[in-house]
Amino acid sequence: MKIVKLAKRLGCCVLLVTPGLLLESQLIQAQPHPISAAEAVNSWQTLDTEAYKGKRDDISFGTPTHGWYGTGKGDLFATEDGGENWKLVSSRPGTFIRALGFIDEKTGFIGNVGTDYYPGVTDETPLYRTDDGGMNWTPVDLGNNTIKGVCAIDILPVRNFYQGELRDETIIHAAGRVGGPTGILRSLDGGHSWTVIDMQDHAGMILDIKFFDAWTGLVFASSSTGDDRQGLILRTTDGGKSWKQVYRSGRDAELIWKASFVDSKTGYATVQSYDAGRAQQLIVKTSDGGKSWSELPLTSDTGARQFGIGFVDENHGWVGTMAGGFYTSDGGKSFTPAPIARAANKFRIIRGEKDISVFAIGTEVQRLKLEASGQRNKRNGRE
Repeated sequence: MKIVKLAKRLGCCVLLVTPGLLLESQLIQAQPHPISAAEAVNSWQTLDTEAYKGKRDDISFGTPTHGWYGTGKGDLFATEDGGENWKLVSSRPGTFIRALGFIDEKTGFIGNVGTDYYPGVTDETPLYRTDDGGMNWTPVDLGNNTIKGVCAIDILPVRNFYQGELRDETIIHAAGRVGGPTGILRSLDGGHSWTVIDMQDHAGMILDIKFFDAWTGLVFASSSTGDDRQGLILRTTDGGKSWKQVYRSGRDAELIWKASFVDSKTGYATVQSYDAGRAQQLIVKTSDGGKSWSELPLTSDTGARQFGIGFVDENHGWVGTMAGGFYTSDGGKSFTPAPIARAANKFRIIRGEKDISVFAIGTEVQRLKLEASGQRNKRNGRE
């Protein structure tokens, strides 16, 4: 029944999940993964990357081996071996690479935070496209409309049945920004054409975005840009034409920074507080696709301002803060410290055939390798 209704809305076009590479940004049902506490906490590896003063913001993979990360200086680095080795593939001084989203080993999108917020940023182009693995960037053609800058990119591969033909397509959303003003760039055809959604009447800042199909999605935001800003999550079911407030923190000097979903129902997000007198740090969780959210305590520490969050399944996940990382094995009911470098801004879950790699990027680029459930079962003689 749900598929029939969706087909009617899309003009006899049914959305299915693309098989093959399973990235965090895809709409997938994560399989339970038996992770030991020692494995999840003690096995983080700091990768050999070029030293950078400050926080690096995003890392993205187009395949389990081909990945990229950027810096606020406009440097883009790439790996072809799953993070073992990295090389500088391009540099654009004056650009602040805030977000990345790659479709495959060649094609991807690079989000620039834009001018008038961080010093030294002179590039006014919010979004670039590359078709050669990041060596060359082409500004995305937005016509007469644009947004100020990008803080998050969501890549959603889908398959469409259209007039009896099965087609692979990619839905892309890019949103921003920190400090405002807010807007969303939207493409339903892999980045060939774009529409711009003005979000200034809905949110002061947008820091992350997640879509489950062409119509249903969430933005993670703040209510304003002033000291009275509160953490805000908005949900749309009509492709961004209208938005409903599904969470508001009710506390000033807060915003929602990053989110992580393990399937179409279960997700988590960080509540970033700038209240110097507030020790209790919180995350929020949804079990109904973002329709409602509940708050969960992370730690009591004024120095643990939150950034990124990543869950490999409903129970096992990590949070990055200014005080280092935290790990949960019970869906956020309790957390323990984890050896993740300060200010881990983004976590990416990359599912290969034999293992799962969890990447964290902030003051360092780190990786945690987890053995896939099937491989562990074989090793233990259960397959």
